[in-house]
Amino acid sequence: MNHRERQLAILAHQPPDRIPFVPRLELWYQAHVLAKSLPTRFAGMSLRQVEAAIGVATTGRFGRIFEKTLEPPVTKEVTNEAGKRITHWHTPVGSVRQVEGYSDNLTRDGLPGRVEEYPIKRAEDYKVWEYVIQHTHWQPRYDEFRQYDAEIGHDGLPIVEAGDVPFHSLILDTIGYDDAFYHLLDYQEEFEHLLAVMHEVERYRLWPVIAASPAKLILHGIHLSSQFTPPPLYREYILPYYREFVPLMHAVGKSVTMHADNDTSLIMSELEESGFDMLECFITAPMVPLTMQRAREVWGNRMILFGGLPSVLFSPHIPEADFRAYVVDLLATVAPGDAFIMGVADNVMPDSLIERVEWVEDYLEAHGTYPLSS
Repeated sequence: MNHRERQLAILAHQPPDRIPFVPRLELWYQAHVLAKSLPTRFAGMSLRQVEAAIGVATTGRFGRIFEKTLEPPVTKEVTNEAGKRITHWHTPVGSVRQVEGYSDNLTRDGLPGRVEEYPIKRAEDYKVWEYVIQHTHWQPRYDEFRQYDAEIGHDGLPIVEAGDVPFHSLILDTIGYDDAFYHLLDYQEEFEHLLAVMHEVERYRLWPVIAASPAKLILHGIHLSSQFTPPPLYREYILPYYREFVPLMHAVGKSVTMHADNDTSLIMSELEESGFDMLECFITAPMVPLTMQRAREVWGNRMILFGGLPSVLFSPHIPEADFRAYVVDLLATVAPGDAFIMGVADNVMPDSLIERVEWVEDYLEAHGTYPLSS
């Protein structure tokens, strides 16, 4: 089997010839290109060429099936002032702004800025953001995706990012975690009204675009966690959304995943009830309390798990023997290897030892044949 065939087999709950390995090398590669510190053996190579040289699958995360647009009379204005990126949204009912700060470290590693000020800060801002949402559209870009999919070819299976779900997008990106839960209490009527508008707009504008697209694997939902989307909030504000969205995707032959590099130990039942086929970048101990063994005990093979290797394992601070023992133990835990794609949660970081990525691929090539022995 090639890389794509292995992943398609896993999504169909069929056995692969060996355990797939799909690490995310984007951050590592970008940081070393910017610092001019790529290992000599990778000099002048693109990311895809580095992945091929190591022998791993590409994550295929850069294909898009739509372009998100704002329709008049809403306008978006972006300026850069003294190391800060300032975005204004102007509407007939008012304006809101967001401020992102940058640092030398973030710029050095090619990372995005930190949000210092979020669009919604006061009760009056809700009507402005509602106006923005009502004038948001998703324009299909299917031909662009087909070209990208063909370029990926046998090297991987594109994961198409379709954004976050309304509740989490609102508390993370629009209000910010620091204030969102105060808003939920202080401005509950405004909060829940805006959430309903977001749900409705996505139902009628975004969902049909995704459903009609040529993409097979849809990532919709990011960083849902025990801490910020605990069971009571998940059940009230997130689960109803997925109970509509996921069956629609399944009806047209698509698989749905969530970006799961947060602590999900307290929302395991909710994630399964949501209908996810897979959890992508699924992170485990020592970075969160949840272990792979516990995940298998709760979900069995019903939930495909894509991950299993926390990024900290690739740090030079972790002894080599401990790193290798973790990999061997992980394979024993997931044996015989059903419903599992090995990956790094969530990225191979800039300070990671790339030799460890190479070691995992070599080990799987030698010892990762399905069925694994426990």
